[in-house]
Amino acid sequence: MSTSETPAKQTIITIVGSGMMGSALVFPARENGHTVRLVGSPLDGEIIDACRKTGRHPKFVKDFPAGVEYYKIEELDKAMDGADLLICGISSFGVEWFAEYMLPRIPETLPVVSVTKGLIDDGTGQLISYPEYWARRAAPRKLRLNAIGGPCTSYELVAQDQTVVTFCGEDLETLRWMKGLMQRPYYHIAVSTDVMGVETAVALKNAYAYGVCITVGACERVYGIDSIPHYNSQAGAFGQSMLEMQKLMRLLGSSNDEALAVGIGDLYVTVFGGRNRLLGKLLGRGLPLDAALKELEGITLEGNVIVVRIVKALRAWAAQGKVDLAEYPLIAHLGEVLIDNKPANIPWEAFVAEKR
Repeated sequence: MSTSETPAKQTIITIVGSGMMGSALVFPARENGHTVRLVGSPLDGEIIDACRKTGRHPKFVKDFPAGVEYYKIEELDKAMDGADLLICGISSFGVEWFAEYMLPRIPETLPVVSVTKGLIDDGTGQLISYPEYWARRAAPRKLRLNAIGGPCTSYELVAQDQTVVTFCGEDLETLRWMKGLMQRPYYHIAVSTDVMGVETAVALKNAYAYGVCITVGACERVYGIDSIPHYNSQAGAFGQSMLEMQKLMRLLGSSNDEALAVGIGDLYVTVFGGRNRLLGKLLGRGLPLDAALKELEGITLEGNVIVVRIVKALRAWAAQGKVDLAEYPLIAHLGEVLIDNKPANIPWEAFVAEKR
């Protein structure tokens, strides 16, 4: 089907990765009348078994729409047969698996859109987006790789809360076609060709959410877990996060205010409803990193990956005289916590230090 045509009711959408976000996208896709095939990754066998038995994802409180088809990874060829759109629903921990296992199996004619958020070192010290990384891994084949960014938690999408996201990619026609497939009265989709800007913004929010949520845990440590929320410290860390995100986006090649807004919105929803909030709070309460991670065993924490990658890159660039770490005090401190295993202690005075 040409990407300029109105999407047919029986367009086939295959979603690889039956985690919460990949599975949440089943709802708008199937509600629009498309054939939807949900494929579990190699780690998702039990999830697919549960979906087949109950018609519901184990972590959702709402049944999938009728007619969704469920496949295990061993049935991938069947699930991809005739597909018009492939959605990558894996977490950042599955990026290499997707590169090695999925990319060779994706036809160049099949558009792909990914919900995976993050940045990765390209081997030269430069950070690039996952779509760019996959494009390089797939070369010389030219795959049609796109991504979804923006403030969207899976369970609220399932609940049909009003949600605004951005589909980004190189080709506007393809983006508009995908928007036509997926948009719903509660799922609103902007389109952007600034892939690096959008992907950088939504990756950074996972890192900076820790900074804001550490302040939540610190207040709980001082005033009690059931105390009235304290917002001054949260706002101070949130404002610093926005400032550093903007600087990092410019450093990595994007000064797009719209992309920054996508990241700020995503930061907001992650602070109040994301999984990374849990680790930030525990660190703020004074738990050592190892103890906090043990308490959250089994929960996917993508913020850890991006903090480590950003801070390692910044430290290398600082050693080369390319950046001044003093301009990034919050992310630098998060690196001390997650890389150097130091206790969380937000460097407030560094936020207001006069720049020379």
